[in-house]
Amino acid sequence: MNTSSATAPLLEINNLYVKLPAGAERSHAVEDVSYTLNNNEILCVVGESGSGKSITARAIMGILPAPHVHVDKGKIEFNGEELTTAKESRLREIRGGEISMIFQEPMTALNPVMTIGKQIDEVIRFHTKIKKRDRRERAIHLIASVHLPDPEQIISSYPHELSGGQRQRAMIAMALAMEPKILIADEPTTALDVTTQAQILKLIKELQQSHDTGVLFITHDFGVVADIADRVAVMQHGKIVEIGTTHQVLNNPQHPYTQSLMKAVPSLVPPAVRAISEQQELAVNKLTKTYSSGGGWFGFGAKARVVHAAQSVDISLHKGETLGVVGESGSGKSTLARCIVRLINAEEGSIVYNGVDLRPLNRAEMRPYRSKIQMVFQDPFASLNPRTKVGRIIADGPRILGADAADAERRAREMLNLVGLDDRAFDRFPHEFSGGQRQRIGIARALAMDPEILVADEPVSALDVSIQAQILQLLADIRERLQLSMIFITHDLRVAAQVCDRIAVMRLGNIVEMGPTSTLFKQAEHEYTRELLNAVPGKDWRPQASQV
Repeated sequence: MNTSSATAPLLEINNLYVKLPAGAERSHAVEDVSYTLNNNEILCVVGESGSGKSITARAIMGILPAPHVHVDKGKIEFNGEELTTAKESRLREIRGGEISMIFQEPMTALNPVMTIGKQIDEVIRFHTKIKKRDRRERAIHLIASVHLPDPEQIISSYPHELSGGQRQRAMIAMALAMEPKILIADEPTTALDVTTQAQILKLIKELQQSHDTGVLFITHDFGVVADIADRVAVMQHGKIVEIGTTHQVLNNPQHPYTQSLMKAVPSLVPPAVRAISEQQELAVNKLTKTYSSGGGWFGFGAKARVVHAAQSVDISLHKGETLGVVGESGSGKSTLARCIVRLINAEEGSIVYNGVDLRPLNRAEMRPYRSKIQMVFQDPFASLNPRTKVGRIIADGPRILGADAADAERRAREMLNLVGLDDRAFDRFPHEFSGGQRQRIGIARALAMDPEILVADEPVSALDVSIQAQILQLLADIRERLQLSMIFITHDLRVAAQVCDRIAVMRLGNIVEMGPTSTLFKQAEHEYTRELLNAVPGKDWRPQASQV
């Protein structure tokens, strides 16, 4: 680990306050925040959503949504230059040129109608006067430096043509176009699978060292912190509550809030094995699903691209069991889940629920079984109707199946109480809730149908560790109380270790390994499973606060 430089810091924030508009939950998003960043140092800023991490970063970049949100007091000095009073023309020179930012969601941060090459070229063209041919060569070199294959093809591609990991690498290339002195990375690995996450972290570390760059890394993942940070600052409600070296903060946390965050980090050591019923509730046999795209107009021209999302998949689920399905993005996990709940149709195989094969059933024949297998989606905001109140969203399912309005409303209120939300939630809209609360609403909607099997597709992938712990505990409590069986899809092996009784590992549409969680974590047989386990961030770190 690096130690702080004896020279003047690259970035110095002193007593920063960022004002929120009238009517907000608190007067300031950031209050009295002070920290420094040195050359060739990685400072990780951690904390829950709403703690002020990203607002501080945006204040450094001068991209706060002014005038409603603005710097109220304090200083931000970059190489001795005060940024809070700098003119917009100077800030434009600094942004991208001397301070660059990698945003959390590259798909929304990248321009969807411009190729990757043009977007990198735009940055270079704004800050230099070099010729077009030289700019193209630099763009290709940048794409190659972030280890993307076939750079010439990548610069001609649009964002939607790249995978999530490739888009994130392209954004890193864009951020590094002018070799900035400071790189701000705002949750750059959230919701990425563990192998892609490990590659991105390794890449940022390499680039930081080769360019002598100061990196401000915003995250809620303490495994990531353990792997890359030199120092750590912990934020809560807009304030710094603890700051120190990585060793100090991770291995001897002093503040109760830091300790509570540590306790919420799932362990990689699976708990004691639960007794599972021998009754088989669901059996998926030889399930096959393919997708095809391209092929030109009316099938002429370019060759169609065929993706085998599920290839002769066999899994079983016992009464009261939680079966985990893990693997990288594109492995077929979500396709398998959607086939099981019949949101999409598989071409071959069987989905046997309590002796009935659901795969060949038409819509009318499937109707009696819809309530028995319900799904909790990865993104609750996208899966909840933004124009419909929460009570109606939850009550619609029972109403469609024949319950009268009064009974459906009563059931909806019961489910809201079951997932820890009060009656006031009934008449509110989805956007009025936090991410964790929206996920609880999604769970309540599924439970309102009185299912026997719950299919949870990445239900905690983008949540803070403390909210994640609450949702996982909620699912565990519901499983025990209602004797639910669960198929739990995740790319987070820490979560899988704590939640799942058995795990099926998927790769390129195939189940490559399956077995009890404790056995698989101790003695993985397939090379791909071992690769996933080795890629877990902070795998050698054990939270000490769990013993506090």
